[in-house]
Amino acid sequence: MVDGKPVNLGLWDTTVFNPPNPTPISLVLSQDVFLICFSLVSPASFENVRAKWYPEVRHHCPNTPIILVGTKLDLRDDKDTIERLRDKKLSPITYPQGLAMAREIGAVKYLECSALTQRGLKTVFDEAIRAVLCPPPVKKRGKRCTMF
Repeated sequence: MVDGKPVNLGLWDTTVFNPPNPTPISLVLSQDVFLICFSLVSPASFENVRAKWYPEVRHHCPNTPIILVGTKLDLRDDKDTIERLRDKKLSPITYPQGLAMAREIGAVKYLECSALTQRGLKTVFDEAIRAVLCPPPVKKRGKRCTMF
């Protein structure tokens, strides 16, 4: 149920564009929304949003809404995790960093969740459904006229 309406949701949990078994492109093209996920405790995973996942999604599905999702929220404040990252001169991804990335890639939403604790998980799926049922307006590029 989302907003008082029953909804049937189908999910593809996949690393879509990774060999050796990439998802068939026909399945990719038929998606209504993409959840690009990264680990809040893996700066490399976060950077792959910009370097790998966003370009692939936009290349194949330029008009499909994207929701950026930071996962493993339960570990962002975990002392052992923070210490392991600090030993590598790294730190967890902050909410403002995630929000900035979402704006950079034109995501319709930025959300954080933990599958372990379930925190924020229902919101992720509810917002994915809303992105399909009530898509944001497509920004039209203004036509430019040059006079000589």
